[in-house]
Amino acid sequence: MESICVLDWRYGSEDMRNIFRAESMVKRYIDVEKALLYGLAKAGIAPEECYKVVERCASQISAEEVYAKEKELGHDIASLAYLLGERCGECGRYVHLGATSYDIVDTAWALAFSDALNLVLKRLRKVIEMLIEMSLRYADTLMVGRTHGQHALPITFGFKLANYVYELSRSYERLCECRRRVVKGKMSGAVGTMAAWGDKGLAVERYTLEYLGLEPHEISTQVAPRDGFAELVSDLAILASQLDRFALEIRELSRPEIGELYESVKRIGSSTMPHKRNPVIAERISGLAKIMRALVTTALENIPLMHERDLTNSSSERIMLPHAFLVVDQMLIDMEKLLSVLYVDEEAMKKNLDLMKGVIMSEAVMVKMVEKGIPRHVAHKKMQELAMTMVSGENFLERLLRDEEVAKIFSREELQQILDYRKYLGSHRKLIERAIVYARTVLSKC
Repeated sequence: MESICVLDWRYGSEDMRNIFRAESMVKRYIDVEKALLYGLAKAGIAPEECYKVVERCASQISAEEVYAKEKELGHDIASLAYLLGERCGECGRYVHLGATSYDIVDTAWALAFSDALNLVLKRLRKVIEMLIEMSLRYADTLMVGRTHGQHALPITFGFKLANYVYELSRSYERLCECRRRVVKGKMSGAVGTMAAWGDKGLAVERYTLEYLGLEPHEISTQVAPRDGFAELVSDLAILASQLDRFALEIRELSRPEIGELYESVKRIGSSTMPHKRNPVIAERISGLAKIMRALVTTALENIPLMHERDLTNSSSERIMLPHAFLVVDQMLIDMEKLLSVLYVDEEAMKKNLDLMKGVIMSEAVMVKMVEKGIPRHVAHKKMQELAMTMVSGENFLERLLRDEEVAKIFSREELQQILDYRKYLGSHRKLIERAIVYARTVLSKC
C-alpha cells in the first residue's frame, strides 16, 4: 500500500474520508469563491453576469492543478485565485476581490464541519438507540455493581447501560450546541474589517453566506475564532472518552475470572494461543480514544495566535481536523459493531453476584437496623465487624444470625427479605426511564 496514514484505508468510513479528500476541500474552496462573486455582484461591486462566468470556468479546475500551482507560488488559495483569474476572462478580475485566503478556508471548513457532523450525529444517534433498546431489555437483569473494582451493591445490567444512554446523549446535545457556534462562515477581509468593500462589506458578507446557507461570525480577525475549533475537537474528544469508558467496561467484564460480557465474534484471538478470545473491538475503541484526546492539546494551542493571526494554526489544522473526525467516525462504527456482537452471560452475572455470599447487602441490613432504632454509626460498625469476621464457607445470613445483637433485632425470615437482591434496587426502573426520556428529548431537538 502506498499510503502512509492508516486513516486513508484502515480507519474511518469512505463517507467521512470523502468529506476531507483534497478534491472535496478544493471543491469547497471553489464554491466559496463562486459565492463571493455572487455576493460581490449582489452588492453592486462586480457585474451580475460574472457569477455565471466563474461558475462555468471553475468547473474545469482540479485539486491537482491547484496544488501544482502552489509549488510555483507557495500559497494554495492564491493559486486557486490565479487559476480562476486567468481562466475566467474579463470576470477573472473580480475573483477573490477584497477577500483574504482564510475567508475561503474557514468558510470551507464550516461546510466540511457541517457534513462531518451530520455523519457523526447519525452514527451517534444509532448507538444511543441501540443502548436504549438494550437498557430496556436488561432492565431487571441482576449483576454486581462495582466501585474501586470491588463488589459494592446489586444493580441491573439495564441500569448500567442507561448511564451510557445518558452520557452519550449529553455528547449528542453538546455537538448540536457546538455546531451552532462553529458552523459559521467568515467573509471579512485581511484583518476582519471588510475594508476592501468600503461601506458594502456587510452586504457582501450577507449575500455570500446566504448563498452557502451559513450564518456569519459576528466579528473576526483574519481568521474565524479558534476557540470554536477547540470546542469542536474537545467535544469530539469527550465523546471519544465516553466510548472509551464503555469499551473499558467490556474489556474488564470479559476477563475469564468475571466473564459477564464478551465479543461473540469468530476470529483468531492470538497468533500463538488458539484459546484466546480477545476484546479486539473494545480495545481498538480505547486505543483510538488516546489519539483523540491528544488532538485536544493541538486545538487549544491554536487559540492564541499573534495579533490578527499568524500561520501556526494552518499546518496543524490540516492534520488535526480531518483526523479528529475520522478517528471518531471509526470509534462510532466500532461501537455499533460492539453492541451488535455483545454477548451477555446472565448466568455469570448471577454467579458473580453470589460470590460474596450476601455480604454486599450489609448496607441494607444497616438501614433496617436504623429503622429499628439503632444509631447509624453503631449499625455501620456492627456490619463492618460481621463482614470482616465471616468464616470460610459461611454466608452472610448465617453470620448475622450467629451474632446475638442482630439475632435479637431480626428473625431469619426478616433477614432473608432484607438480603434479597431484588428488593434493594431502589428506583432503578424509574431512573432508566428518566435517562431514556432525556435521550429521546435530545434526539428530537437536533
